[in-house]
Amino acid sequence: MAELLFETYGVRSVAFGVDAVFSYKYNQLHGICEKDGLAICPGFTTTHVIPFVDGEPVYKGCCRTNIGGYHITDYLKQLLSLKYPHHMARFTWEKVEDLKMEHCYIAPDYALEAQLFQKGGKKAEDKTRCWQLPWVPLPTEEPPSEEEIARKAAIRERQGQRLREMAEAKRSSRINELENQLHGLEFLLQQLGQVQEEDIPSFLSETGYASKQEIELTLTKVTQSLRKAKGEPKPEQAENEEKADSCTSDKYPLINVPDNMLTPDQLKEKKRQIFLKTTTEGRQRAKQKCVEEELERERKTQQDEERRLENPQLYLEQMHTKYKELYEKIELRKRLKTNGGHTNGSNSGGVGRGERLNAAQRERMRLLTTAAFDRGKGEDTFGAKDEDWQLYKLMGKDNDDDDDGADEDEAELARVSSRLQEIDSTFVPKLEPTASQPTITEVPHVHPLTKEDFQIVLGVERFRCPEILFHPNLVGIDQVGLDEMTGVSIRRLPSKDKALENRLTSSVFMTGGCSLFPGINERLEAGIRMLRPCGSPIKVARALDPVLDAWRGASLYAANSRFHQQTFSRADYYEKGEDWLRRYQVRYTL
Repeated sequence: MAELLFETYGVRSVAFGVDAVFSYKYNQLHGICEKDGLAICPGFTTTHVIPFVDGEPVYKGCCRTNIGGYHITDYLKQLLSLKYPHHMARFTWEKVEDLKMEHCYIAPDYALEAQLFQKGGKKAEDKTRCWQLPWVPLPTEEPPSEEEIARKAAIRERQGQRLREMAEAKRSSRINELENQLHGLEFLLQQLGQVQEEDIPSFLSETGYASKQEIELTLTKVTQSLRKAKGEPKPEQAENEEKADSCTSDKYPLINVPDNMLTPDQLKEKKRQIFLKTTTEGRQRAKQKCVEEELERERKTQQDEERRLENPQLYLEQMHTKYKELYEKIELRKRLKTNGGHTNGSNSGGVGRGERLNAAQRERMRLLTTAAFDRGKGEDTFGAKDEDWQLYKLMGKDNDDDDDGADEDEAELARVSSRLQEIDSTFVPKLEPTASQPTITEVPHVHPLTKEDFQIVLGVERFRCPEILFHPNLVGIDQVGLDEMTGVSIRRLPSKDKALENRLTSSVFMTGGCSLFPGINERLEAGIRMLRPCGSPIKVARALDPVLDAWRGASLYAANSRFHQQTFSRADYYEKGEDWLRRYQVRYTL
């Protein structure tokens, strides 16, 4: 620092001093401490004990530990962060520093104080402090009145009526559009029938269709769409077969021709046409099935809506009952399929293979066992009789009747669940466990945040954190505490005078920010008394202002007329060097 001040900033002279010494000298003028005494200064990062003899510090008897107010604040911050991890952003360094200076104290006996909080009770509750974080209570929702329920029901009814009118208008517009398109296609087919054979390609090029079959296929699709829009039943099977036969004869002319009348190339073409016809008919049947299923769903939906409008409350109860029955039925079927006829409710042992098979699998196993027993002796003649093949069919048959019923039940359960979610806002469907998702036995209840969730309670932290001044090992620092430091400092004095030691302990002076903790004087006096002989005079006093008395003492020292004689000038620095500065010792004259 001297090199920086002299060579960089060009100051003329510098005087160095110790803050604890300045505070001791200042309080000595006010009669707080004597000429002989011990100055204990727990500072920000370190703690010093300096003995005074005849009003001057004896630095050879000094003692220091690397513990201070910084470590107390950091320890309190760690404890609060572990205790309240959801409020870690609130524990800033400045706020924790304020909590430390406002609420922390030194316990007279750390073990007894910890037992007091462990047992609880009135005394522990009185010593507990609570820091309330900002919190805004949630608005309370009052149940709606009957007038409000009736008003909302009327609004829903008007909205439903409006939606039905919009749907009807859209349906009428769609029907008109399809009818116009159907009339146009029929008129186009009539014109196409009047056109001569050689003019058909030019006529079709103007219409945008490639062939007459494409026009007829489009006409069929438009007719089906129109029937679907009008809600008419499907056409008669004979009419469909007649149209299909006419289309087939035009598109696949070789199908009905005998093979002996065809050439090899025509036979290949016939096979190709048969394959195309089969796939086309399969697609049409699948499409027709989808259309019929869609019409059936719309019919069921319309019937459900009519029932709901007649009696909404009864309809809702019936839907809940149906959902419950379907869910229980599916669960029962799954349990039976997994465990056979046993529920394993009271069976603590393992489940055998027979219990894991369903009825169809058990029947197949019985047939296999019977066949093996009957045919196991002599020559194997299985398959020689017709009943053997019947048995083979029974064994190879995968009885999926139950599975088909299960699929229908699951589809119906999904439909009922979707319907309940639309009409009941409070309905929550039951979750189905999957391979990647474990079975949920209980849905966790999330309670709304309350005032207590935003409270920081300071209990044992109030005395546990400043206790590191007397037991630094609590934070992993293997050094002595404040009370033991006084004994170390006295033992380091060159003079072993018992009278001097008594005078030192009778004037123990506390300064520094950490000396503001309540109870530190009494705890320090009790600790020194355990180290000193019985009957030794012990008195602990605190500075008038532990934080600013060091500055006040330094200001008096700088205002003294002989201050310039105690400074270290730039000429001395360049002449004697920094080694002489290390031996420099200021005379504190206030």
